[in-house]
Amino acid sequence: MVPQPIACLLESRAFAIIARVVLTFVFWGAGLDKLINFSAAAAEMSHFGLPAPDFIAALAIGTLLVSSLLIIFNVASWLGYGALAVFLVLTIPVAHPFWAASGHEALEHFRVAVEHVSLIGGLMVGAILSHRQKAG
Repeated sequence: MVPQPIACLLESRAFAIIARVVLTFVFWGAGLDKLINFSAAAAEMSHFGLPAPDFIAALAIGTLLVSSLLIIFNVASWLGYGALAVFLVLTIPVAHPFWAASGHEALEHFRVAVEHVSLIGGLMVGAILSHRQKAG
């Protein structure tokens, strides 16, 4: 049984909004950084060998910011959760190919990839809870 003060917190609309802001912090923070430092974002895309680095950087920024807003405001949040999960899946082979590295570099890429997988799990839970809230 959940203590009453904790139950009230978990049922609070404000707490749900704060939770969605915190969950998406890594995404909207990165999106704002890339937006403010667009040339560095495009250079990063070029570094990873992606075609049309300016376009890919703009696409990444749009995905990070729009998806975060959809989740935070709980509007078509399924799309935001899904887009960010796909974004994370795609970054693993592009930016963190631990299987192609060795030594410390491989370990660092592996750690980031594992963190991405865990964050995907958090996004999945968020999508489930958002769906249940709207269905209930």
